[in-house]
Formats: sequence, structure tokens, C-alpha cells
Amino acid sequence: MKSPAKPLFALICAVTLAASASLMVVAPAQANEAAAPAKVDPAKGATISGQVCGACHTADGSRGTPANPILQGQHPAYLVKQLTEFKSGKRDNAIMKGFASGLSEEDMKNVAAFYASKQAKPGFAKNKDLVVLGEKIYRGGIADRNIPACAGCHSPTGAGIPAQYPRVAGQHADYTESQLKNFRDGVRKNSAQMTGVAAKMNDREIKAVADYIAGLY
Repeated sequence: MKSPAKPLFALICAVTLAASASLMVVAPAQANEAAAPAKVDPAKGATISGQVCGACHTADGSRGTPANPILQGQHPAYLVKQLTEFKSGKRDNAIMKGFASGLSEEDMKNVAAFYASKQAKPGFAKNKDLVVLGEKIYRGGIADRNIPACAGCHSPTGAGIPAQYPRVAGQHADYTESQLKNFRDGVRKNSAQMTGVAAKMNDREIKAVADYIAGLY
């Protein structure tokens, strides 16, 4: 009479292998589920804006103090990038570092989505004498100094390119001027491309471009 040990052993092995295979299928599925990013929530972003950002940028990121940027309609990926770099110190600003340090990545994405959902109001150029020069530089650059046209990256309308270059249309001229000077003078260091462009521009050219950009829409 044959012993039932071998068939029983084979059955146990088969069950064990089946269970292992099942776990191998379930585990990656659970891992993928856990790794799925949370959906952005502009409503939560609105709360953050009101509690954290509103004092300087207004509650909805609209046309506040000219020294601070308008955030309405800005590409969310760009806003997240800037907040991340304020937090890490790559973009040096003590005030913004303080605020950004209290935000999680999810918070940043939510508040960026909130500002991006708003439509920025039109701006306007103020200096008629400079705006012609500003348009010339923005659309055609300055060939003899190898300064590229701003429109090449920020588009002819100033709308920018999502996830690559920010929207600049309608931005406060004072803010744009200060940032171009910061790039030129090495104060702002989080864009080698902009540092290279601004380094070749004088104060009058920077002011002209900033004023022209303010009137784009």
C-alpha cells in the first residue's frame, strides 16, 4: 500500500504557491493605490490663501501691492516650483521662506490650483516713451548683445508655457522690474536662463520691458 505522504505534500506545495502568487498580485496593486497622488483641492487652497497668503497677495491673488506679484491665472506647476524653492532656500526670500516652510507639498498644490483657477484682470503700461522700446525687446530681443526675445519663452501674449515658463501678462511692472534686476545682480538665483538674459540688460531696458509686460493681456 502506497503512503499518502507524497500526494499530501504536493497538495500543500500547490496551495502555498497559489497563495504566494495571489499575494504577488495584490501587493503591487496595493502599492500603486498607496502611491496614487491626492487630487488637488482648490477649496482647500482658498482657505490657505485666506489664512497664509492674503496679507501680501490679497485673498484671491489679484492686483494687490505692486511690489508683490499677481498670482491669479498663473500656471500651477510654476507656483508649486517657486514655493518649493522658497522652502528649500534655492530662491532666497526670508519672508516667503517663513510662509512656505509651513506648507506641505499637498498644500502647495492646492493653493496653486486655487490661484490658477482665477482669471487675472487686465493691467496697463504707464510710460508711453518706454513702452515702444519694451515691445521691441519683448518681441525681437536685442540682436547685437544676443538678448533673446521674451516672447520666445513667455509667448507673444505673455501667457507663458505651462510647467516651463510663467505667465507674465498684466504683471505689476514694479514687481517684474525688481525680479529682472534681482536676476541680473545675482540676488535671485533659481533660473540660470533668466540670469543670463537679465545680465545683459541695463536699467532702462529692464524698466521698458516691465512696463510693456504690464499692458499685455
